Amino acid sequence: MAGTSGGRPSICPTLLYADAKAAIRQLTEAFGFTELSVFEGEDGAVLHAELVQGNGAVMVGSKGRGGVFDAAMKDAGTTGVYVVVDDVDAHHRRALDHGVEILMPPTDQDYGSRDYMARDLEGNVWSFGTYAPEIPG
Repeated sequence: MAGTSGGRPSICPTLLYADAKAAIRQLTEAFGFTELSVFEGEDGAVLHAELVQGNGAVMVGSKGRGGVFDAAMKDAGTTGVYVVVDDVDAHHRRALDHGVEILMPPTDQDYGSRDYMARDLEGNVWSFGTYAPEIPG
């Protein structure tokens, strides 16, 4: 089994967008991700991008670029991603300020987390909350 080192996440959700540049703007401006890297093709389309938040990351690319992953994702539907944040209410306010569609306002959950849920520009569902799985070391 592969391990991680140097603060590298072991799981990175990957999302393809029709307009990856707009998605990156929304994810950084409204959801507070930090752009780690963006690689563009000669036509300006995003071939691959990595955005980070805390010790996690997501990979973003453009739909229609070809390849096995693009073909597999063609009819895959939307993706749901959960991101751990320290201050759910502040994060929610930031998303609201950027016009993000909120599906569930900040809500205290029975299992002790405080979460909210939003939809990005292309229908992917993002949950932001305080719950973080404890992974035995």
